[in-house]
Amino acid sequence: MAKAAEISGNWKSGKDSINMKLPVIIFEEDGSHIVYCPALDVSGYGKNVKEAQESFKISLGEFFHYTLNKKTFVSELSRMGWIIRKSKRKPMHPPEMTELLSNNDNFSRIFNNFPFQKIDQNISFPANV
Repeated sequence: MAKAAEISGNWKSGKDSINMKLPVIIFEEDGSHIVYCPALDVSGYGKNVKEAQESFKISLGEFFHYTLNKKTFVSELSRMGWIIRKSKRKPMHPPEMTELLSNNDNFSRIFNNFPFQKIDQNISFPANV
């Protein structure tokens, strides 16, 4: 499988963003390729990996757009197990994979039932939330 490019979604945050590597799972189910980020519980799908990656970018952008507009971005990350700090240097930290496996039923189902490829993906987050 081809290595994915950096993903930033479609959000407007001004000049400040945080770049971090997050695990992204690529697998196939019922003839569709799926790109899934368990730390954000965001996925995309398509007929092939490239289509799935493009769909994932759109889904990620919608996640940012919706949660930032509703002012629920930080609370959603907290709900998913993220550690949020006031520090500008390291303001957020995703949950560990072991936490995701025990707390995220969808990820646990994928992990236990499908062959998958895990890649660490650069994802850009809005910094000023």
